[in-house]
Amino acid sequence: MKMAGKLVVLGSINADHILNLDAFPTPGETVTGSQYQIAFGGKGANQAVAAGRSGADIAFIACTGDDDTGERIRKQLESDNIDVAPVSVIDGESTGVALIFVNGEGENVIGIHAGANAALSPTLVEAQRETIAEAAALLMQLESPLESVLAAAKIAHENQTRVALNPAPARALSDELLALVDIITPNETEAEKLTGIRVENDDDAARAAGALHAKGIDTVLITLGSRGVWASVNGEGRRVPGFKVKAIDTIAAGDTFNGALMTALLEERSLDEAIRFAHAAAAIAVTRKGAQPSVPWRKEIEDFLGQQG
Repeated sequence: MKMAGKLVVLGSINADHILNLDAFPTPGETVTGSQYQIAFGGKGANQAVAAGRSGADIAFIACTGDDDTGERIRKQLESDNIDVAPVSVIDGESTGVALIFVNGEGENVIGIHAGANAALSPTLVEAQRETIAEAAALLMQLESPLESVLAAAKIAHENQTRVALNPAPARALSDELLALVDIITPNETEAEKLTGIRVENDDDAARAAGALHAKGIDTVLITLGSRGVWASVNGEGRRVPGFKVKAIDTIAAGDTFNGALMTALLEERSLDEAIRFAHAAAAIAVTRKGAQPSVPWRKEIEDFLGQQG
């Protein structure tokens, strides 16, 4: 029995250790930073939080370690309106960790220890078959084992659950997986990795979208940072600009976009409306520090849109 508007997110959970620096260190250099913080992150969790806070009916398939961090993260996710019943606790494993430097321009460099995220196996995915089959949509990223992403996509595809893939971090993907995807949301780097087409302008974005359509994906949204999104449905594409804000930290901007986008699409808004809603959520997120602490609630998104006229 399909649950109207139900979203399942499958993905990673990390504790982010964030340090602000004026400039990234060069090899061998030690630099002193400021504003050290530990914030909850991981692409999967960030997207789940963005969906939960923006109003989705959402369940999250993920793994934490059997540590104090994992317990705190599960409690936090529950308070963000997420069903955490499908989150597994992995014995003897630590919760995933990301070490993040943010420079004066708000750019970041990140190193990750997968920890419990590596334990999100096809067997655990199979155990959540019903959750995926009953959902209206499944949203995934690439910080989980690829065989598990493929296994979940197959279950979704068999049960007419829409498959949305945010193909991040950038890596090559099989045609088998791409053929199961209904909506894909790469940035320029990820689009190039998947298609071999360097995306520097709208014409490039249109060509890259065409290459992804040719692999069987109906809806291609290539995120272009401050220039907005190239939105292409079955080859009909155009750029949808974002909102101008002063960015202080771009961590989780893309994740916020993805979670909010799926929320709006599951409310049966048009693609244009959904992108505008997602742009607003991401615009708010980049004006705040950290991953999940920066993700806005629905009322904030609606207030922001109301101010745009």
